[in-house]
Amino acid sequence: MPNRLAHETSPYLLQHADNPVDWWPWSAEAFAQARERGVPVLLSVGYSSCHWCHVMAHESFEDAETAAFLNAHFVNVKVDREERPDIDAVYMEAVQAATGQGGWPMTVFLTPDAEPFYFGTYFPPEPRHGMPSFQQVADGVRRAWTDRREEVAEVAGKIVRDLSERQLAFGADELPGEDELAQALLGLTRDYDASRGGFGGAPKFPPSMVVEFLLRHYARTGSEGALQMASDTCERMARGGIYDQLGGGFARYSVDREWTVPHFEKMLYDNALLCRAYAHLWRATGSDLARRVALETADFMVRELRTNEGGFSSALDADSEDATSGKHVEGAYYVWTPEQLREVLGDADAEIAAAYFGVTEEGTFEEGASVLQLPEGGAGDVDAERLASIRERLLAARSQRPAPGRDDKVVAAWNGLAVAALAEVGAYFERPDLVAAAVGAGDLLVRLHMDDRARLSRTSKDGQVGANAGVLEDYADVAEGFLALASVTGEGVWLEFAGFLLDHVLAQFVDAESGSLYDTAADAEQLIRRPQDPTDNAVPSGWTAAAGALLSYAAQTGAEPHRLAAERALGVVKGLAPRAPRFIGHGLAVAEAALDGPREVAVIGAVGGELHRTALLGAAPGAVVAVGPAGGELPLLAGRGLVDGLPAAYVCRRFVCDAPTTDVGELAAKLSG
Repeated sequence: MPNRLAHETSPYLLQHADNPVDWWPWSAEAFAQARERGVPVLLSVGYSSCHWCHVMAHESFEDAETAAFLNAHFVNVKVDREERPDIDAVYMEAVQAATGQGGWPMTVFLTPDAEPFYFGTYFPPEPRHGMPSFQQVADGVRRAWTDRREEVAEVAGKIVRDLSERQLAFGADELPGEDELAQALLGLTRDYDASRGGFGGAPKFPPSMVVEFLLRHYARTGSEGALQMASDTCERMARGGIYDQLGGGFARYSVDREWTVPHFEKMLYDNALLCRAYAHLWRATGSDLARRVALETADFMVRELRTNEGGFSSALDADSEDATSGKHVEGAYYVWTPEQLREVLGDADAEIAAAYFGVTEEGTFEEGASVLQLPEGGAGDVDAERLASIRERLLAARSQRPAPGRDDKVVAAWNGLAVAALAEVGAYFERPDLVAAAVGAGDLLVRLHMDDRARLSRTSKDGQVGANAGVLEDYADVAEGFLALASVTGEGVWLEFAGFLLDHVLAQFVDAESGSLYDTAADAEQLIRRPQDPTDNAVPSGWTAAAGALLSYAAQTGAEPHRLAAERALGVVKGLAPRAPRFIGHGLAVAEAALDGPREVAVIGAVGGELHRTALLGAAPGAVVAVGPAGGELPLLAGRGLVDGLPAAYVCRRFVCDAPTTDVGELAAKLSG
């Protein structure tokens, strides 16, 4: 019999709807039940494309004996971290403080007052590698709760007090300047993997936000070292197994330092951020590889993640059914053996493909299979048409394999990132279909996720809006997407929608005294701690994303409250830039824009005309663009007109403009340094 999760819309929760565990969704009723029964709460947090979440579910939550024990002694609560990032953040902070590490599935035992007292992540079904079994853990918690209730309550209370007393070092009340940004660059240089690209060791994650900072720093200062780190990292990733060499798009991360073997899940947010980063790399360098990857990643998102309603799905699973064994195996959809190449291509083309994509008899993955890469040298001097034919045939054959599952949940923040990426890439490469896809997703966000007071809902699925309120990253990233649409389309309504969202940020998320930002609104559900984190994770932090959107909106409109809020929020970057630059990359990128102005470009002329496209391709950090007729609806256009009857561009800072130009080359020069 299905449990209570059968009534939810989250794909992750629905994956557990037929578990014998009597799951509850996060709710006041669940904790009331725990108080009534006098039992603790088991909180299990994960997401639909999480490999180890699936493993623990199969080993423990689908086991009848384990489920019977859990049902007898706990109230069991399942949370989709993508729907409730606030819950995830609060308890992950406790897990990391107690254990020194975190991850998913996250397993936390709580009192009926939601206070945590025992923590972990994945637990195996039997003791393994010094790790207790999940059954041992659950029984130990039961005994502690039964025999030492006062001690448990004391531990839980202390944990909550410790969490509530943690204060972030907000840095200064002023913007980071040249010194802090130079120190950040030095710190990144020290952590840079010069032989393989990227930062740190294994596992290695795509450093999207850091790449954006490096490109902006290069644009402002001319630092060749910054450009080299960005371009080499992007090339290594694009040639590695983390990039899908057949279908485009990036996997979540590489398990090794060489970018060879990925964790195969594909997330919307990674691909949106990387699509934009590669487009900006092309803008800076003209790299053919960057252009190809930006376009292929955009096409991947539209082809494989777009929903029937026009939004974009959250993820593709890492696992899929292996056609030979019938088991669900990580990476089965993507890897190849030499024999499989021969079956599809024949001997001669299989030999070329093996050399070109780095497929060996020994394999680079499991059981002799290889993850496709583009090693240096590859197949040598092979005709481009022949390589294109090989790729097309392999992609067609792969499409016949059982495909990974898709999480069709539409997350507002990640769709905002996708809107910004697709709008820009479509404009850069004259692909109106990509701009149309961005507009379609923007329309969905307005129509379904925004209410009549401009409050955002976090998720929707199949055209049905979810019950969870948007968090700071939703408001910031959706506003960022709308601002990009305003610059690309010239339609003032997108700027207006961005303003509604950012006004809500000022009213509900900003601490009036310190200028710091919270991840949840002032009127949101109160948890044991109001989450607040300025550091990047897989996506830009809500804090610095909001700073960036506020700064861009102020540049478009002249709104001083929004500029002041952005500048106060960036004080945290001043404190973190010298000591943790890898984890504040987006904040550093926004700081580069603030230090540069950012520049404002008013184009009096046609959308998509030469001046407009040149303005969009300007590399000045964080530059904003308004386009339209003289006296058009965008504030930057007010009071500015044609010059001698010709389209004209005005480059400004804080609405104070240089002399207008009608020359494309002169405009490009004004935005190049």
